[in-house]
Amino acid sequence: MLMTLKAVIFDVGGVLIRTQSRAGREKWAARLGLDPREFETFVFSGESGRQAQLGKKTSAAHWRWLGDYFQLAEPELTELRRDFFAGDVLDKTLVAYIQRLRQAGYRTGLLSNFWDVARRLWVEVYPLIHFFDGVVISSEVGLMKPDPRIYHLAAESVGVAPTEALFIDDFIQNIEGAKAVGMQTIHFTNPEAARREIAEMTGVA
Repeated sequence: MLMTLKAVIFDVGGVLIRTQSRAGREKWAARLGLDPREFETFVFSGESGRQAQLGKKTSAAHWRWLGDYFQLAEPELTELRRDFFAGDVLDKTLVAYIQRLRQAGYRTGLLSNFWDVARRLWVEVYPLIHFFDGVVISSEVGLMKPDPRIYHLAAESVGVAPTEALFIDDFIQNIEGAKAVGMQTIHFTNPEAARREIAEMTGVA
């Protein structure tokens, strides 16, 4: 066990909330004549999506922009919004493990690149936010991973130095960003492996 470790900070999308079925996204990609992965990346990380993640544009404005870009009528846009996230599932087993980390004395945090709807979603749709001591969302702070400043904010949100925090994310560039500020890291590939690695580093099974 690493005695200097005081906090565990998690990414949300791709870690705590994962897309179990991409059927809805694939349906729309086919309808729009796009590669499914390219379509998904465009929605999240195209210029409009990045502006929404940085808080320079509301999520509603981002969806309106997508509707205009793809020439969708309002009912179609509503259907796209519903289908796009329909396959997303909260990992309740991992959330239960995070509760055990807190009970063992570790501070817990969220660090996410996401739009302005994040807090509402994580309360009303995917109830998880109340299990964490600190929450940093890109759209609220105007910074995105892997900007080093956002990792410092995440560490501050749970009251520790970056070197005292373990960060878990599914994107390697975000892991490299965390390493650059001194955080210990786990590159998330599947929940079972992640839990084993966290347990090895914290002593919490």
